[in-house]
Amino acid sequence: MLAAKAMKGAGWLVLSRFVGRLIDFVTLIILARILVPADFGLTAIAASLIAIVEMVLEVPIVQALLRRQSFDKSHLDTGFTINLLRSLIVTLVIVAIAWPFAQAYSDMRLVPVLLALAIAPVARGLASPAMVVFARDISFLQTFIVELSGKIFAFAFAVTIVLHGGGYWAIVANSVLAAVAGMVVSYILAPYAPRLTLSRLSDFMTFAGWFTAAQIVTALNGQFDRILLGRFLDKGTFGQYVLGNDLSIFPTQSFIGPAMQSVMAAFSSINTDAERMRLAFLKAVRAVMLVSVPVCTGIAVSADLIVELLLGPNWHLAASLLQFLALTVLPIPYYQTLYSFCLATDRPAQLMKISLIELALRLLLIPSGFWLMSLDGVVGARLLIAGGMFLVYLLYVRRLAQLSLRVQILNIWKMAVAAMAMALMVTELRAGLAPLDLPALAEMLLIAPAGLLFYAAVLFATGMRLSRGAGHFALHDRWL
Repeated sequence: MLAAKAMKGAGWLVLSRFVGRLIDFVTLIILARILVPADFGLTAIAASLIAIVEMVLEVPIVQALLRRQSFDKSHLDTGFTINLLRSLIVTLVIVAIAWPFAQAYSDMRLVPVLLALAIAPVARGLASPAMVVFARDISFLQTFIVELSGKIFAFAFAVTIVLHGGGYWAIVANSVLAAVAGMVVSYILAPYAPRLTLSRLSDFMTFAGWFTAAQIVTALNGQFDRILLGRFLDKGTFGQYVLGNDLSIFPTQSFIGPAMQSVMAAFSSINTDAERMRLAFLKAVRAVMLVSVPVCTGIAVSADLIVELLLGPNWHLAASLLQFLALTVLPIPYYQTLYSFCLATDRPAQLMKISLIELALRLLLIPSGFWLMSLDGVVGARLLIAGGMFLVYLLYVRRLAQLSLRVQILNIWKMAVAAMAMALMVTELRAGLAPLDLPALAEMLLIAPAGLLFYAAVLFATGMRLSRGAGHFALHDRWL
């Protein structure tokens, strides 16, 4: 009964994240075809600062409540009060640094943009704390409704604003209104009458220290390149980089990331059996890499077509960046599986160590690459970081799951070979189609299925089989 309930809840959560990302993606495409790259560059600089401030000052209210055996109204009141205080601090911090930050980036338009974007984290923090009751009951339908309502409301207003000449304010409105609408809907679904108190403060602070440290490292890992490049590149070039990066991570954020919820649940159910955990990890990694490797490779070899179809003619630089940035995403699904493994086995400290290693590489290689070769150097640095971190993931899995490097490589090498063969085939096919001067859509409709079929054929030739049994599909390697 509990397993079925957990699966149903995970399904709503995955659907919520997927639909939300899909609406974001559609919004991005519409705005990119109307606005110019400099508009995205300007708002991305401000959004990066907001993201860092929000993550550094984040207090894990929901996580703290979920870890308790029970909680009452006083816990909800304390959580609300903490979030209210946090919202005030976020506002004061943004107000205090908006002017000097804008001066540092030589663009005073950043001041009103920062002040407007600061509304979003405040609204997210002031959402009804009673929503945690649904999460505690493993019911995520309400989360789906909250996120979907906010995204649709923001989409409608952002498109209206851009069509009426609002420029980059459409991007700002999309971010802010999604949070505000979600907050309003949360009180409709989970009514709550606030009462200011800190009577249960100790129940939250014992959980906050480690979480805050991890959030700081995560924020720097995610935003360091944007803060650096936003300072030294012109807004147009920076906007091209931002959208190229956003397109590269869309598949993992939309499909692989949400699916990890169910993977972690599966790991947690067998975390006392080391051998089953090892086998489950290998199967999970094989499944996610089976999908993500050809997708990332396919994006890399067809980046120009993707950008032309989705973003339009003003984004040529984004296309040249995307073909390399897509490859930097290849190790991420491996890490996402390792992340779920560590949480299921109660080893979050290992994740912190991995994040610190990544941060050290970013702080060293990205500025060096930029200094040596400007934007090309940054892309090259990110490729080196991706390769280095993949090795780190392999080594940590060897230590934590007792799986040798040989076993791990044998588990996924066929996907890599099939993807490389697919890339060569698609490249040759595109060269053969070049004299025909086909429209981008026609060329994509030819190369995408051809590449997918060739990838599947290579896997089949190397002994990979997909079979159905016990109500689900399973991937088997006949050579192992």
